[in-house]
Amino acid sequence: MIKAVIFDMFETLVTLFTGRTYFSEHIAADLNQPMEAFRKCWHETEKDRTLGKYSMEEGLTITLKNLGAWSPENVQLVCRKRREALGDTFGAIPPESLWFLQTLRAKGLKTGLITNTFSDERDMILSSPLYPLFDAAMISYEQGISKPDPEIYKRAVQSLNVTPQECLYVGDGGSHELQAARELGMQAIQCTWFRDLAYEPHIPSPIFEDFLHAATRQDIINFIDSLNS
Repeated sequence: MIKAVIFDMFETLVTLFTGRTYFSEHIAADLNQPMEAFRKCWHETEKDRTLGKYSMEEGLTITLKNLGAWSPENVQLVCRKRREALGDTFGAIPPESLWFLQTLRAKGLKTGLITNTFSDERDMILSSPLYPLFDAAMISYEQGISKPDPEIYKRAVQSLNVTPQECLYVGDGGSHELQAARELGMQAIQCTWFRDLAYEPHIPSPIFEDFLHAATRQDIINFIDSLNS
């Protein structure tokens, strides 16, 4: 029986491909930096930004100093544009996402979140209307660990007071999240409802044929109902 549903955040409950987008190529263009050189240097700080070792401002400072492009104004510019883009993302939360979480909770299921985030993304999540709808939220920036480390899944399960076998994990498939959930004993479904919005090189995951797929939130509700009937 499924007693809890654990979600990914980006490209699962919200999408970064709405409104203003602001990825590494946009940052490089704003800073007049060669895209590949910037992307390589920027990604070198990604893990530490995800694990809470560097805030967005600190990670940018390191990157821009390594590129010889640091100035307070450049850091402020990039952080402002990232906040604006994230504001578009969280200002356009699909009504289906809120309905989905509310419906699960009305059915007596617990809801959890496991998400890999940077500091500005964490701040947006905490202030969003989605956040109060989680019984447990494992945010990598706060936890100091990230997907696919099994420890972050174990923390979510313990916080929800369920077993892995009683959990369904729902995500778009990035960061090897589905495989990690399954290896721990969870059921896992790859959601595809935002997939047509993404574009290269930012498509977070291929389609995994060895997982169930859901094109709508109702598909997952139906799946849970069939297991729990």
